[in-house]
Parts: sequence; structure tokens; C-alpha cells
Amino acid sequence: MFIDSHCHLDRLDLSPYENDFEAMLQSAHDRQVSSMLCVSISMAQFGPMYELIEPHKSIYASVGVHPLSAVDEQVSVAELVEQASKDRIVAIGETGLDYFYQTDTQEQQQESFKNHLLAAGQLQLPTIIHTRDAREDTLAMIKEYGNLDSAGVLHCFTESWEMAKAALDMNYYISFSGIVTFRNAAELREVVKQVPLDRILIETDAPYLAPVPHRGKKNEPKYVVDVAQCVADLKGVSLEEIAEISSKNFYKLFNRAVG
Repeated sequence: MFIDSHCHLDRLDLSPYENDFEAMLQSAHDRQVSSMLCVSISMAQFGPMYELIEPHKSIYASVGVHPLSAVDEQVSVAELVEQASKDRIVAIGETGLDYFYQTDTQEQQQESFKNHLLAAGQLQLPTIIHTRDAREDTLAMIKEYGNLDSAGVLHCFTESWEMAKAALDMNYYISFSGIVTFRNAAELREVVKQVPLDRILIETDAPYLAPVPHRGKKNEPKYVVDVAQCVADLKGVSLEEIAEISSKNFYKLFNRAVG
């Protein structure tokens, strides 16, 4: 069975399923995707997102504000701690730093990231981290403010092996998305080969970044199997082994989730 460790179910295009959320879930279950982690990117949208997933025992959630939303939506440690008390919350985030799209909001992003790391440490929850073109600052803030026992994951990883190694040394996991299947991702595939199996997660980041052979389509959780197949090929193991190991890793990191 597979787990989509990072998706945005409240943002999926359900028109192929006649706007039936249950039908989308069944389509994923039919491909042996047994569970999903629906990741928060906005406190304004957190409530409706949580209401959507709460009835489903196979779906977990996080609470947090994406770094690109941090300018308009600063969240306090207290607010994160309060919302994380909900039953299906297993992580804080997605948070982090993104200097690729916004170079003039670094201060606001860093303040938000700090609050997320402090909240996660207080709660002993893992942190889901988005990082792009901010390698040094991301690692420095994890080291300064993060709790390395509860640690977290660098999701949708696209950075260098050097950054992956530094994160691994701080007890973090590395999650790979459909980007690993892209034609221009040769360097990233080399990183996959070096990350230990017991520290790998797989994800879709749906509805974004649909993997080959689904490029051009809206992404959805069932396509995490295609990500897993690419990782399996790169690691020289079976698809079944990637399913088993990545699921075990998921429940080890997100230990509030019940396997």
C-alpha cells in the first residue's frame, strides 16, 4: 500500500469525478493508495480544509502557512498550537522559505518559519518544510529553532545532495514528488540514489506537478504510485519494497498517525 505524504485535497479538480470527493478517494484506493496527508497552506483556508478531511480515517492533515503567504498571513505560535490540538493533525506546516518567487519578503518568511518551528518543537510534531533558493537560511533556521527529535521533512525536494545530506544529519526526511520523473531532473535523480531508503517519503503535491506519464493533467493522489515506481527504479528495488518502506517511514515520522 502507498501513502501520499503531501497533497492539497481541498484544491483538487474533482470534475473528472463529477465533483464527488469520495469517488476521487476510491480511485486512489483502487491503485493501492491507502492514506494521504492533506497539507495546510493558509490559516484562512484551514477550517474548510479540515472539515473536508476530518470524516475520513485514511486522511491526515497539517496546520500551517506557506512561506509565499506569510506576508499577508502571519501566524503565531499560540495559534498553531491551538489548531494542532485537532484529532487528525499530525504535523506543522507547510512552512519554510522561498526566495525564488519573492526576494523582498525574506524577513516575513523567516518570522513565520521561526513560529512554525517553535510550535512544532513545543508539540513534539514534525515540520513540513518548503524550501527553494534558500538553502543556507533554511538549514540555519532548522538548526537554531527546530526540535531535532521531532524533526520533519523537506517536501518536494529539488535541491542539491549537499542540502539533503545536511538535513538528513539533523534527523530530517526527504520527500520526492513527480518532479523526479521530469526529463530535466537528472541531477535530482542522482540525489534520490544517495538518500537512504529509510529516510525517503513519496508525494504528489497534488494538484500540482503531475508525474510522467500524466504531464499536462491535474495531479491527484493516485499518481503517487508513478512517483514510487521512478524511485524504485532509481534505487534498484521493487515497487512493493518502496511502498512498504516509504509507508513505514511515514508512520515513523508522523507518529500521531495510526497505521
